Amino acid sequence: MSTNGATGSPDRGILLVNLGSPDSASVPDVRRYLNQFLMDSRVIDAPYLIRRFIVSAFILPKRPHRSAEAYRSIWWKEGSPLVVISRRVQSLLQSRVTMPVGLGMRYGNPSIEAGLAGLLESGGPGLREVFLIPLYPHYAMSTYETVEVEARGIMKRRWPDVKLTLLPPFYEDPLYVKALVESARPALDSGFDHLLFSYHGVPERHLRKSDPTKSHCLRSGNCCETPSPALATCYRAHVFRTSEAFLREAGIAREKASIAFQSRLGRDPWLQPFTDTRLRELGASGVKRLCVICPSFVSDCLETLEEIGIEGRETFHQAGGEEFKLIPCLNEHPLWIEALARWATHPDATSD
Repeated sequence: MSTNGATGSPDRGILLVNLGSPDSASVPDVRRYLNQFLMDSRVIDAPYLIRRFIVSAFILPKRPHRSAEAYRSIWWKEGSPLVVISRRVQSLLQSRVTMPVGLGMRYGNPSIEAGLAGLLESGGPGLREVFLIPLYPHYAMSTYETVEVEARGIMKRRWPDVKLTLLPPFYEDPLYVKALVESARPALDSGFDHLLFSYHGVPERHLRKSDPTKSHCLRSGNCCETPSPALATCYRAHVFRTSEAFLREAGIAREKASIAFQSRLGRDPWLQPFTDTRLRELGASGVKRLCVICPSFVSDCLETLEEIGIEGRETFHQAGGEEFKLIPCLNEHPLWIEALARWATHPDATSD
């Protein structure tokens, strides 16, 4: 890391950005969080008035109550698991690097703007560059892209003279893959019949919108294996690459694993197969010992702890399965912190 010679302060800081969480598991806080999340035009990608109508008329009247109950089932004494883990990761990374490390959430608190403000304040007047690490391994409109757009907009409005660089999606980076495999090792070594990769789902239209060629994604059965500029921003291709790299690193045969997608919303076509359907199929097909890993999340959260760890477990058991092991996310695994430190100190980032 370089420093500003005139002030002795660092000229570069790191901002980690995760998805976010409600401030509490109360219905009002969950409603506020869902409103911010679902009104993002890269989550529900409809014109504003249509989006406002969908969210206000069909989602916010009932969903906050169901979601609040789900959050209460996984809430920690210290707060939201995702936020608590993210703060621990921030602290662990700070202990490994000399430049200041900040934290922001795309939705909820601390916001990206608050994270940037705190980082720039702690870095002092000499800080001239922010290296942003979106904590999403794969590119998607509703994850990596929305963080980049939000951060660039804030920087342009408030700190136009400070450079912003981003870590590219790291879906097959050897450091990420090795950390993922080693974090899963205890569960895998205890024995299993099948390994299910459960990735967060996205609507099929998001893939088509992210396709710069407008003629590749989902146009053929093997589009993710066919070379194209579209693969650079194709979520589906990225999750396939992660799974393949994981299986190679772990030495697991392809026929012993499969991929599914969770957390769909609405009636439009989403990526398939769906995780809940796949869990039923596996249990009914005679799979007795199942491991489930969720590589699109680096921190355990509602979607892993409740949707998979509670609901998914019950689905598998009801279908005839016996042993269900949810592999924890990377969370605070030493190799994950090592990967973040390596990326922060030797960045291969895109920039303005």
